[in-house]
Amino acid sequence: MRYLKFLSIVFIIFFGMAMSITVQADQIQLNAALSTPVMLADKKQTVFLRVGLTGLHLKKQNVAPINVVLVIDKSGSMGGEKIRRAKDAAIMAVERLRKDDIISVVTYDHQANILLPATKATDQNRIITAINKLRAGGQTALYDGVEKAAKEVRKFLDRKRVNRIVLVSDGLANVGPSTPKELGALGASLSEENIAVTTIGLGLGYNEDLMSQLAEKSDGNHAFAENATDLVRFFDHEFGDIFSVVAQEVNVTIIGVEGVRPIRVLGRDAEIQDQQVSVKLNQLYGGQEKYILLELEVPPTKANIERIIAGVAVVYRNLGADASERLSSMVSATFTNSPQLVEEKTNAVVMTAAVEQLAVEKNELAVKRRDEGKINEARKILIDNAKFLAEEAAKYESKSLEELSEKNKIDAQNLDERRWNRQRKMMRGEQYRYKKQQNY
Repeated sequence: MRYLKFLSIVFIIFFGMAMSITVQADQIQLNAALSTPVMLADKKQTVFLRVGLTGLHLKKQNVAPINVVLVIDKSGSMGGEKIRRAKDAAIMAVERLRKDDIISVVTYDHQANILLPATKATDQNRIITAINKLRAGGQTALYDGVEKAAKEVRKFLDRKRVNRIVLVSDGLANVGPSTPKELGALGASLSEENIAVTTIGLGLGYNEDLMSQLAEKSDGNHAFAENATDLVRFFDHEFGDIFSVVAQEVNVTIIGVEGVRPIRVLGRDAEIQDQQVSVKLNQLYGGQEKYILLELEVPPTKANIERIIAGVAVVYRNLGADASERLSSMVSATFTNSPQLVEEKTNAVVMTAAVEQLAVEKNELAVKRRDEGKINEARKILIDNAKFLAEEAAKYESKSLEELSEKNKIDAQNLDERRWNRQRKMMRGEQYRYKKQQNY
């Protein structure tokens, strides 16, 4: 109710302003825009609302302290180059830490062990010495490893810190809870504590559904590292994100106005209740944009009328000021009898985002059909998807849609048994990146 009351005030203040609006606070820029800000009159129709949140660049002295746990699989399959590269990546991360940052290291094989309890990074040599003691051997108690990591994070859990678990694994979870649903539930519970989990799957032996669910439900990152040599690069990207967090506990509320009905949010989990939509983002990064894409149903409206379609309220924790802050906006549309004017005023940025998310859904369906053994059906879905993307790329002059079209063509060529394990991991990784607007 407090959001409804808050947005009612917003509508009174901003009524009659532009069809889309950009507002900015200390750490975040908010841009809310409709796919068709000019709509056909006297017709019930759907429209996409894109709510973009961009983190502003931080000055080095304003970077928040971090509280990170490295969780490293040391089961038998991690032997040789894999464990060596994992240690190299962990050491690179340690060398980037500052004295007030907190780090711990958890390892797991048939059970989880705390290699380095949560501690301030004041003695990097001691931490590096501990990491260098890692040896591989045993099975894969992944769930236990994440639970132990969560306990280490909680020792210094602080709203003023960036709280993160970074997990590396090359194998299937075969000790303890081991399904995507169970690991997703664990990720969701950690998200409630404002702890994000990033998962890096190494090689071709891990369960990509399990790893991506754990990351998705906690709003972390997910990556497929085909070769051990990729680990340092992915750790570098990951810690680049960690050291650029500008806001946490980001809660976005969108309310449809006067009969405008929310239908669904594409690519992200959301709670929809009547005309109100709620979405939580764990963290926002400086210099990066995350967006929420909402499909709305708009009732018939007479021509030559401008009406508010939805209001947006964002509440987040500003890490620099250690305080909660608000941003708000609203979007309106005008109505016309001219289809040509509707087309001319279509927002290409919003439509590109919508096409991407719809294409990802088709790509996910192709994976499902391939898992069912329906290779020809999966291939047709991908070929049709590539054609759809190419047409939309030309329509909206979008390089990103062209690239996604080419990726779907490649996906369609790699569905045979010999290549499917690798291809599936690549497809899951790409799906995750597009849905979450991941930077790497």
